[in-house]
Amino acid sequence: MIRTVHTSALDGTVLAAARELLEVAFDGELTAEDWEHCLGGLHVLAYDGEELIGHAAIVQRRLLHAGRALRAGYVEGVAVRADRRRRGVASALMGEVETIVTRAYDLGALGSSDEGLPFYLGRGWRAWTGTLRAFTPDGLVDTPEELGWILVRGDGLDLDGDLVCDWRDGDVW
Repeated sequence: MIRTVHTSALDGTVLAAARELLEVAFDGELTAEDWEHCLGGLHVLAYDGEELIGHAAIVQRRLLHAGRALRAGYVEGVAVRADRRRRGVASALMGEVETIVTRAYDLGALGSSDEGLPFYLGRGWRAWTGTLRAFTPDGLVDTPEELGWILVRGDGLDLDGDLVCDWRDGDVW
């Protein structure tokens, strides 16, 4: 079963279970900032009975592209419990995410891992090939190390152009 709910409607037990799922899925590399990036938007949760087996979050961010501030549905914290992988759970999560992105945002964006890249590309997400930058407290900073890992979904995007993200603690993308 897939359930979509805003962070504000989740109780502490569900949030703790989601965070634990992500910590295990990311081999203990989930930082406090990574978890913070998942909060304040929608959580798409996959359940088997009462058991949480998958998670994805969509948070709103502003991305600048082609002279416009675009409302982006930024995807964070996509994970499926290891013993439930390769059974369509991630596809079900992302199907819901992609519907939300299409209906509510100018574009979708995400930062992929090595493992996730073929999955997202196979679903029609496209790698940004132009310049990536971030607004930081020190001004506009290039982030070329993110090229190939920042994926987008949406119409009318010049993938060879500039894409600028807003500032946040931790990984800006």
